Amino acid sequence: MDIRSLKYFLSLADNLHFGKASAESHISVSTLSRQIRQLEEELGVDLFVRDNRSVELTQEGQLFVQYAREAVGQWSSVRNQLAALGGELQGEVSLYCSVTAVYSLLYELFNDLRKAYPQIEIKLHTGDPDHAIEHVLAGSEDLAIAAHPVSLPRGLAFKPITFSPLVFIAPVDDLDLQALPTTEQQAGGSESFAQHWSQVPMVMPETGLSRKRLDNWFRRQEISPQVYAQVAGNEAIVTMVSLGLGVGVVPKIVLDNSPVAGRVTVLPVEPQLEPYHVGLLVQKKSLHNPLVQAFWSLLPE
Repeated sequence: MDIRSLKYFLSLADNLHFGKASAESHISVSTLSRQIRQLEEELGVDLFVRDNRSVELTQEGQLFVQYAREAVGQWSSVRNQLAALGGELQGEVSLYCSVTAVYSLLYELFNDLRKAYPQIEIKLHTGDPDHAIEHVLAGSEDLAIAAHPVSLPRGLAFKPITFSPLVFIAPVDDLDLQALPTTEQQAGGSESFAQHWSQVPMVMPETGLSRKRLDNWFRRQEISPQVYAQVAGNEAIVTMVSLGLGVGVVPKIVLDNSPVAGRVTVLPVEPQLEPYHVGLLVQKKSLHNPLVQAFWSLLPE
């Protein structure tokens, strides 16, 4: 067993597709299949159930994922520490964030990293920021950019980068939605305010921090929301609102970087939702890795 075999296994475990995993690993499908078979023979168990259509982890495979991630992570950390003793830092660090973070936050960070540590390479993955913490905890990513959760899991460190208000948005072409009362005083009292907002079609996030804060806001205002759609991803919420499908809530940083920002307007609703505090997330133990520490140190304390 060697580190390459573990990396091939983890790629297949993440993708559950031989074609995607082989492309990611820069080897042929037949080579990947042979490596996985050799690993299974050495362990004496099947790690995957595969047929012509699908690939799934077995129970033994799910257990082995934990070991493989820790082993690869420890190997990388030790290798990087030894390399650091010998001179300039070099190697690869993985980072997970949303597309919005790429547009709005990463340019300066990457520019600073390139100047300070030109031999460090970033392996960038984009996706739903609500999944950032689980990716870091699972060890599939070294670092992630996301909002500070209500409660930071043990073992994680967070360093703030910026903050972003959570704002209500409505389509610019819908005058009725723009005419909604945005305060209880404007509505003539809390009961009338709740009645108006209970009739508004809402484009809601499926899960995550913004959904929790929005649910709490409705509960405090005693509003029963009319949910038109539940959407994964803040960018998709902005798009659906721009199409006139209802009112949504998104971090302002997402709206500012949206290509359809001109088709929606911000409603000055009171009381305001609690803002997002966006920053860098990492496992505390990963800070012993010189490459991760180098990236982490780019941000002020």
